[in-house]
Amino acid sequence: MQHLPSKSKLFRSLHTSLSLSLTSKNRAAEQNCLSLLQLCDSLPKLLQLQSHIFKLGLQSNPLVLTKFTSISSELNAIAHASSFIFSPYVETHYFDTFLFNTIIRSYAVTSGFKDNALCLYGKMLSYGIWPNKFTYPFVLKACAGIGELKLGQTVHGSVVKLGFDDDSHVLNTMVHMYCCCDGGVEYGRKVFDEMRNWDSVGWSAMIGGYVRWGLSSEAVGLFREMQVVGVEPDEVTMVCLLSACIDLGALELGKWLEAYIERENVPKSAVLWNALIDMFAKCGDVDKALSLFRSMSQRNIVSWTSVIDGMAMHGRGTEAVSLFEEMKKDGVVPDDVSFIGLLTACSHSALVEQGKGYFYSMTKEFGISPKIEHYGCMVDLLCRAGHVQEALDFVQRMPIKPNPVIWRTLINACRAHGELTIGEKITKELIKYEPMHDSNYVMLSNIYAKMFSWEKKTMIREVMAKKGMRKVPGSTMIELYNEIYEFVSGDKSHSEYKIIHQMVDDIGKEIRKAGFVASTSEVLLDIDEEDKEGAVNRHSEKLAIAFALMKTPPGTPIRIVKNLRVCEIATLQLNSSRRVTSEKYWSGTETDFTVS
Repeated sequence: MQHLPSKSKLFRSLHTSLSLSLTSKNRAAEQNCLSLLQLCDSLPKLLQLQSHIFKLGLQSNPLVLTKFTSISSELNAIAHASSFIFSPYVETHYFDTFLFNTIIRSYAVTSGFKDNALCLYGKMLSYGIWPNKFTYPFVLKACAGIGELKLGQTVHGSVVKLGFDDDSHVLNTMVHMYCCCDGGVEYGRKVFDEMRNWDSVGWSAMIGGYVRWGLSSEAVGLFREMQVVGVEPDEVTMVCLLSACIDLGALELGKWLEAYIERENVPKSAVLWNALIDMFAKCGDVDKALSLFRSMSQRNIVSWTSVIDGMAMHGRGTEAVSLFEEMKKDGVVPDDVSFIGLLTACSHSALVEQGKGYFYSMTKEFGISPKIEHYGCMVDLLCRAGHVQEALDFVQRMPIKPNPVIWRTLINACRAHGELTIGEKITKELIKYEPMHDSNYVMLSNIYAKMFSWEKKTMIREVMAKKGMRKVPGSTMIELYNEIYEFVSGDKSHSEYKIIHQMVDDIGKEIRKAGFVASTSEVLLDIDEEDKEGAVNRHSEKLAIAFALMKTPPGTPIRIVKNLRVCEIATLQLNSSRRVTSEKYWSGTETDFTVS
């Protein structure tokens, strides 16, 4: 006789079958939901799927929520996803590290939401969910975007405490984080030096950090160390180094980098192409930049803007305008950045009417509202052309408040074109607005000197001294034989300074014999003319040129880079000395001077 199962066994069997059935249905619903999310490509569809998730009872499923967050981030709807995930209808005790990592990452890569990433990191810890080695690169990236050093140091402490300070990905991001914070470069270098395993990402982060803070010489030095240890640079390294070349005016290094890219078959993305064009343009070899530009198979707006900027910098405004028109014919719609380059080109080449036309076309033809930079370009355009009163009227009609840069442009124009009373008035107002900006006091001092108000000039210098201000000294850099040399006015730090100074004196004698008369109107000192002429004879740009004439063979182009604008006196003397110096020292071979 067959025994029937007991009631308890039957109940357990039915419960097991039901559980398996429910689990199978839940898994099917989960997979269906994940598939639909994968196909989601718009915000309305995302909202429909959110309702679908509630209907299926999957609002607390961490896998579904993670996918929902990822898709929301792609659709720029991370804030909506966050409000859904942390709503009262979702049971947070199901949340895991993977879900939090996805949310933190989404906020960390979204502009304007870096703080939210840090808040989510704090919430993650408050829920008792432990971060892993994938959490911290996202958290550190958010810290980099915020740029607060102390915040980054706090996260660094957590990394060490939890034992993730031996992970190369975490450390590379930490180097990047420190290099994005004011005062953090040294901390970044310390982390970098203590890393056990170096890869190109870490080197690029540190090199990029140096470039970001204007420490381009250190960036080049670190790249040379990178070569010594045998780490192969990647595309990011090359882009960072090309930016350093721009800062240093190191054209020869830039040429070497271009040759290296070709030799090692470094992939040439649009970013790298544009960086090469920008480097050659800003280091003085505009024709090479144009050649590279013409050889590109696909050009984007950055490519066009880079070559237009290069033409603008070197006074080739007509060519810049032609390129802009060619860009429009090519179907590339200009943006606000390309208009800055175009207006700069018009300014540097005295194309006043064309510049005005292009400025007003921004709104009428392209629907681009001018920003403060565009208004600044227009003021510069009018001031360079000597239309000081028109520039002042333009500033007074501006729909947005002029910034100090615009006022300083006007002040310099007033001084250059004899509108000294207006310049004095504007500068006094600017000092009220920026009482600790040293250049404002320097400009007022220079105006008083040009008015021959020596007592007022002295008074301004005394005020600067009391406030602890010092004028930024002019310096000139020059690249010779893969070395960067820097000179300041009256420089005696160079081992050959006596010979360099003698060379400057010899050049001065020769150009005076050729008929050059020194302009001393810009020497703002209450001394006689002979002393004034001596005062300008040790300007940094002339020391750099004299050094280059000593060290280079006939016909070598000489390119110098200034931290400030080249003064009028030096420009006149350098232009006058071109043929005289080459005839005296190199049997008539003319040398080309370029100033960046």
